[in-house]
Amino acid sequence: MYGARVRRGGVIAAWVLVVGCGASGPAASPTGSSNVEGNGASKLPTAPAPSQSPSFPNPSTPAGQEQFVTTVFDDVQGFWSSSFASAGLPYVPARLVLFMSSVGTSCGPATADVGPFYCSGDDTVYLDLRFFAALEQQLGISGDFSLAYVVAHEMGHHIQNVMGITQRVARTDQQDPTLTNGLSVRVELQADCLAGVWAHSTYERNLLEPGDLDEALAAAGAAGDDFLQQLGPGQVEPEKWTHGSSAQRQQWLATGFDSGRPADCNTFTSTTARFAA
Repeated sequence: MYGARVRRGGVIAAWVLVVGCGASGPAASPTGSSNVEGNGASKLPTAPAPSQSPSFPNPSTPAGQEQFVTTVFDDVQGFWSSSFASAGLPYVPARLVLFMSSVGTSCGPATADVGPFYCSGDDTVYLDLRFFAALEQQLGISGDFSLAYVVAHEMGHHIQNVMGITQRVARTDQQDPTLTNGLSVRVELQADCLAGVWAHSTYERNLLEPGDLDEALAAAGAAGDDFLQQLGPGQVEPEKWTHGSSAQRQQWLATGFDSGRPADCNTFTSTTARFAA
């Protein structure tokens, strides 16, 4: 994750190569129209680059992985804190809890089976580090930046919560439950885009090595609903999607990375060219 400056051109080409591992075709618009008004992320300008770059531990051992994830979390937090300060907006710090097997949260009890998650009730990102080992063993997803992407994605949900996007989505969902899945897809894709915005900052700070972006794109693709449905029942059913297809997830991650602007992460626009192939 550290060292040579990577070439930012060719992000979409990398996305096309990676998406072949399970996507069912071009990225399509999320199902269901969006009635969520406004885009909180549009209020955030591009954050100033941090004055210092962190030293990331080697995540090849369990202890190193814990230190790496914590360092990434702190860096993502620092990035968004600077962004909010630049915009003159209040920022509520998130917390990170590393657990094994099960954990109690303000959102209720959870087990490691749910994977990494964010609880808006206590502003906390929860991670069972064994998830990353399972990701590599079961799906072949490895590399330090795949870990970093997961942390940055969950922090994207924190930004949505702080900006009130989470609350507006919940109110819209209550008013029209038929929009639930479509809104969930848009929420997840925006978190992917916000993760890409942070990744852009790591590029600007010369923290990326060749192949790091590919690792993040591969992890995003493995989290696509179509890819997971193919692994499970084998039948792709877009109407049941809650996170978006592999292509969508990779495309929005790449959008945030290329742009570095939170304002470009408005996945709630009903019609947008970014959902096209």
